[in-house]
Amino acid sequence: MSEKTPISAEELLTIANQMIKDHDAYLDGMLASSVDEKAGVMVFKGEYFLDENGLPTPKTTAVFNMFKYLAHQLSKQYTLQ
Repeated sequence: MSEKTPISAEELLTIANQMIKDHDAYLDGMLASSVDEKAGVMVFKGEYFLDENGLPTPKTTAVFNMFKYLAHQLSKQYTLQ
């Protein structure tokens, strides 16, 4: 198993947000605003596009899937400092 590269949360968010903008499923306003590491997995958080009642919208699913994609791609490469 290869070593993970230590990285600051700020640096990782910069990488993640560029990946979001470059992805085919990007939606205007989609942005990761924070990241935590839990049991070696990166957990990204940001705007989830909930409606006025706090319920999910179709955009919510797209954001969830994007954050899941980021977790899969970046957790195997990086660990938070």
